Amino acid sequence: MESVFGLVGKDFGIVAADTSAVHSILVHKTNEDKIMVLDSHKLMGASGETGDRAQFTEYIQKNVSLYQFRNGIPLTTAAAANFTRGELATALRKNPYMVNIILAGYDKETGPSLYFIDYIASLHKLDKAAFGYGSYFALSMMDRHYRRDMTVEEAIELVDKCIMEIRSRLVIAPPNFLIKIVDKDGAREFAWRESIKDAPVSTAA
Repeated sequence: MESVFGLVGKDFGIVAADTSAVHSILVHKTNEDKIMVLDSHKLMGASGETGDRAQFTEYIQKNVSLYQFRNGIPLTTAAAANFTRGELATALRKNPYMVNIILAGYDKETGPSLYFIDYIASLHKLDKAAFGYGSYFALSMMDRHYRRDMTVEEAIELVDKCIMEIRSRLVIAPPNFLIKIVDKDGAREFAWRESIKDAPVSTAA
């Protein structure tokens, strides 16, 4: 029952994702971060099998860092998206990753951008995108309320509307969400939207 969605505004990109780690009918944790900070100005939100998601996003992050280390300049968001798409396409013929990706970034020359990459390696540049069961509700809310010239405050209000719709309409809705933002100041965590917290682990004997 994963939910990952994102959008771009006038000078920023936002990615939001649920934070539930689920296997079969069990919820293992409710504070899993599914949005990888690729570099200083890129975010990668991912949904899919837990192992594939963790392994593939870390693999992309390290290769993006390696490129910058070797060449002295970072990959653009478009280049990172095409590299990611290429790796998924290569794996598709060998040992495919069951992972869907929303990649958001900010470049000095072109501003914010957002890319939709699914597990069969299709790549699209979009203004708004979503994956998972929550996408049915997030996409309908964004279709109704999204504008390309939204401010950060308006975009966060729309993200909150999407989260509330998912929580109220999805039969097994994830309780907690994490929101991250990328703009000219970099990629960073913006806010948590929590309805439950994981209980602390006791250290008593």
